[in-house]
Amino acid sequence: MIVLFIILVIIIAILGIGIYQKNTNNICRSKKRLDGKTALVTGGTSGMGLRIAMDFADRGARVIIACPFVEEGMWARRKIVEKTENDNVVFKLLDLSSCKLVRKFAEEINQNEERLDILINNAGIGSMNERLTKDGMNCTMQVNYYCQFMLTLLLIPLMKRTATASEPARVINTSSVLHHFGSTNFEMLNALNYWYFLQVYANSKLCVAMFTRELSKRLKGSHISVNVVDPGAVGTPIFQDLGKYYGAITTFLFISLFKTPFQGAQTAIHVALDKRAGQVSGEFFKNCKLSQANATARCEVLAKELWKHTQNLVNMSDEEIDSCLHS
Repeated sequence: MIVLFIILVIIIAILGIGIYQKNTNNICRSKKRLDGKTALVTGGTSGMGLRIAMDFADRGARVIIACPFVEEGMWARRKIVEKTENDNVVFKLLDLSSCKLVRKFAEEINQNEERLDILINNAGIGSMNERLTKDGMNCTMQVNYYCQFMLTLLLIPLMKRTATASEPARVINTSSVLHHFGSTNFEMLNALNYWYFLQVYANSKLCVAMFTRELSKRLKGSHISVNVVDPGAVGTPIFQDLGKYYGAITTFLFISLFKTPFQGAQTAIHVALDKRAGQVSGEFFKNCKLSQANATARCEVLAKELWKHTQNLVNMSDEEIDSCLHS
C-alpha cells in the first residue's frame, strides 16, 4: 500500500511539473532578421537544434548545421530549405567525440567562412552505454562539454573578426536543470559506470555552465557575448541513446508531459536574438528570461580549475588558447 502511494505521488508530481512547464514556457517574440549573418548550430539536424536552425534560416541567415551522421544531416538540410525557402543552409560533419575531428572541422570553418555571428552549442548525448573515446575520455563528457570547450575556443578568432560594438557575436551554450546535481570531482568526471550515466550527464551540464562564465571573463571587451541556457525537460532524440524501446518510450513521455523541441528551443533563440541578451555575458537564461545557475556554477575558483583540467585533456596549450582569445 505504501509503495502504491509513493508511485501515485511520483506520477502526480511528474504530471504537475509537466503541466507547469508547458503553461509557463515563454516563446521568443523577436522579429529580428538575420540577413547577411552566419549561424552555426551543433546538433542542428534533430530535436531542438533543428528547430533553432530552422528559425535562423527563416530569418534569412546562412545556417551551418553540424552532426556526425551524413543521412540525418542531408535530410535536415532538405527539410530546412523546404520549410524556409532559404537555400543558404549547409550541412557539415562534426564528431564531438574526437578532438582530431573537431580541430579539422574548426579549421574548415575558419578557412571557408567569412564570418560567424552566432554559435549555438546545442549537441549533446545521454547514454546508458558509457564508453571511453579514442581520446581516453568519457564519451558523454567529451561530446557534451570537453570538445565544445575546444570547438568554441578554435572559432573565437572568426567570431572576433565578425563582431562589432553595435552587433556583438554570440555564443549560446546549452546546460540543463540537471546541472544542479552535477559534481566537480575532477577524478570522477571521466568515470565509467552503467548506473552512473545520469550523474555524468549532470556533470557535463554543470561544466558547461562553469565554462560559460569563465569564458565570458576571458573575452571581456571583445564584443562577444557568451551565455548559457536551460531549455527545461524536453522530449528530443537524445533519449534514443537509452535503447530502441526505452528511448522511444522516454521520448514519448517527455514530449507528452514536458516540452516539445519547439518549446525547448525558444530560450536559445531568444538569447541569440534579443538586444538586451546580447549586452550581457556569462549569464544563465531560462524560459527566455535572465535566471541564475547554482552556486557551484558561479564559483570562480572552481571554474579556473575546471578550465585548466579541460585544456589539458583536449591538449590545448596556454599559448594556443591565448592566441584564440586575443588574436
